[in-house]
Amino acid sequence: MEYEAAVVPCADYGAETVRRALREALDAVGGLDWVAPGMTIAVKCNLVGAYKPEAAATVHPAVAAELCRMLVARGAAVTLGDSPSGPFSAAKLKNIYTVTGMRVVEGTGAALNEDFSQETRALPGGVRIQSVPVTAWLFKADCVVDLCKLKTHGLVGFTCGVKNFFGILPGTRKTEFHFQHPRPADFCDMLVDLAELAAPRLTLVDAVVGMEGNGPTAGTPRPIGALIAAKTPYAADLVAARLIGLDERAPTIAAAVRRGLCPGRLEELPLYGDAGALTVPDFQKQPPRDNLKPREKFPGFNRLASACFGTGPRVEKARCVGCGKCVEVCPAGAAKLRGGKAAIDTGKCIRCFCCQEFCPRGAITLHRPLPARLLGRL
Repeated sequence: MEYEAAVVPCADYGAETVRRALREALDAVGGLDWVAPGMTIAVKCNLVGAYKPEAAATVHPAVAAELCRMLVARGAAVTLGDSPSGPFSAAKLKNIYTVTGMRVVEGTGAALNEDFSQETRALPGGVRIQSVPVTAWLFKADCVVDLCKLKTHGLVGFTCGVKNFFGILPGTRKTEFHFQHPRPADFCDMLVDLAELAAPRLTLVDAVVGMEGNGPTAGTPRPIGALIAAKTPYAADLVAARLIGLDERAPTIAAAVRRGLCPGRLEELPLYGDAGALTVPDFQKQPPRDNLKPREKFPGFNRLASACFGTGPRVEKARCVGCGKCVEVCPAGAAKLRGGKAAIDTGKCIRCFCCQEFCPRGAITLHRPLPARLLGRL
């Protein structure tokens, strides 16, 4: 039987352990017989920044290397890359490739992306966007493979197969798209538009060690012990959400369900493996949220509701070093430096959590007011 997704145990990043788990997962979803000699394959890898592998902020190089080795062995020309926030440039990516350990893939016969050209692509069937600037290298390949990391995320609860495609936007353009789509539901509709444009042939999730808490860059590495393979990023998200205790209402999944791109429940998905046995029951999550700001109607009530239940970024002054990264990435101009420390103007803040995602010191966290925390325990 061929499955839509597979989740298999993978206890560590030892080469043989990863190879065995990857083969089992791939075989369950149809294998790699679709790879033909001479085919060009772009591996869209989650490389959010210059983080060492043990930080669990990026895909582990052991997983990337084994995947690339398998593809190259079938005669494919493989290129791996990403477009993190900030300048999409050779200097920035060269450092990221080195720090993340991704240079190991060059030893497999694959290449690291050095094409930093951009182009505009039309999305005639897009729900939120009808045209989009993209990193051209992905669309010069015959097909795309989605290689992502399972982590918490301030805006959409978690980042996995679908969220990985935010990285097809050239780095500095991401700010505009955060500003244009501040509501999680709209943002995730936009992410699904991007995933549909990229049309990955395969999605693989590094969930050997994930990130919990203040993800996707400043959280805590947490062993999960799994690899996921899926025919679509939507199926991968459905499985991954179960592993960390998020349900099918996670906004990337909900956006896919609205379009009929995946089932509404994991039990309806043809799945190889036992997701329940690999679930981490006490995984420290960031619940998906709605960031609608108090506006036109009932302003007094909305201000009170926002104060009691509104989630937003909070600066831990003791950890802030005043580097200004939050100011650089904030699409709404809400982040400022005051007295050498970061400060967030809550009136301007659109709750996109870019500041939290890219703070190099983990000094910005997702804050839920006490009434919201108490209600969540009921």
